Amino acid sequence: MRVLIVTFVVLFALGEFYQWVAEFISPVPLYILGGAFLAIASNYEKGIFSFSQDQSTTNLEPDKTIKAIEVNSSESSEEKPS
Repeated sequence: MRVLIVTFVVLFALGEFYQWVAEFISPVPLYILGGAFLAIASNYEKGIFSFSQDQSTTNLEPDKTIKAIEVNSSESSEEKPS
């Protein structure tokens, strides 16, 4: 009788585990497609070919950025605590 109960419990646990894994794996392709759709939708205004274009037109000039950082850091170091 014990063998029958243990066998039933083991088979029941395997069946429940199989159903849980099947529910977990089945929506994964939907999540991948949903993520791809969100990525395309969020970058739609940039266009398809903007990633292959020269990035220097969209970025600030490095010299201006470095000068702005130097000015801000020198202003903060000159301030004296009161």
